[in-house]
Amino acid sequence: MKLKFLCPYWGCEGTAADEFVAKVLDAGFAGAEINFPADEKFISGIQRAANEDNFSVVAQQWLAPKVESFAQYRAKFNARLRFLATLNPVFINSHTGKDFYSVAQNSLLLNDALALERTLGITITHETHRGRFNFAAFATEPYLKQFPALKLNADFSHWTNVSESYLEEQQGSLKRAQQHSYYIHARVGHTQSAQVNDPFSPQWQETLSLCVKWWQQIIDLAQARGQQTFYICPEFGPWPYMPNKLNSTIPLTQQWQLNVRMKEYLMKHLIV
Repeated sequence: MKLKFLCPYWGCEGTAADEFVAKVLDAGFAGAEINFPADEKFISGIQRAANEDNFSVVAQQWLAPKVESFAQYRAKFNARLRFLATLNPVFINSHTGKDFYSVAQNSLLLNDALALERTLGITITHETHRGRFNFAAFATEPYLKQFPALKLNADFSHWTNVSESYLEEQQGSLKRAQQHSYYIHARVGHTQSAQVNDPFSPQWQETLSLCVKWWQQIIDLAQARGQQTFYICPEFGPWPYMPNKLNSTIPLTQQWQLNVRMKEYLMKHLIV
């Protein structure tokens, strides 16, 4: 199995496509995960890079919060997935549903996504994230039992934050999620935040080691099921994920450098 590392477009919004692609490839990434803006020039530039520069693209499905009915959200959700599929990404990573939707409502969305996977011939992963149907380990497990074909993007930093724990008491739910994980957001969170200030600081060494252990377990499971390529996106974000120095707009650490360093660290420490 081959590991490929992606760079998040998050934090680089407004950068021209050619400039972004050049920076990403120069840093040693295979491509990027992108929440595509309504910018035809940018979209065309990324598609050109995908075709000509072997630039791997994962399309992110994220809908801005809005006061609307479930039916309205469902229509937008399906339309966005269909649109992203026309861009021919490697796969789609979806922020799916709401934590306050009923199980029945979120199940309708998951049924829709699985149907689109079949009809459009594209993989859709569902990011484990605060505010979504899979906002916590315990809440996700029943959906995985209901939908055996469901694929997750493992961003367990949200789960440590939501549970205010390192999931010590939810090992069964964690294991089941790992079995369904086809993609990883390699961000280190802790019990009070979805992002540590610097994962390479000595104060976070135990937390980093635990996260790498979880990611290695996912990769081992993916390799055992025959997955040929596994994508990982170091996804440390800008403000407000990244804390600033007091009374300033200066980040404590540089987002871009953290993501590059995490890629390099995992290339050395993950085993395939």
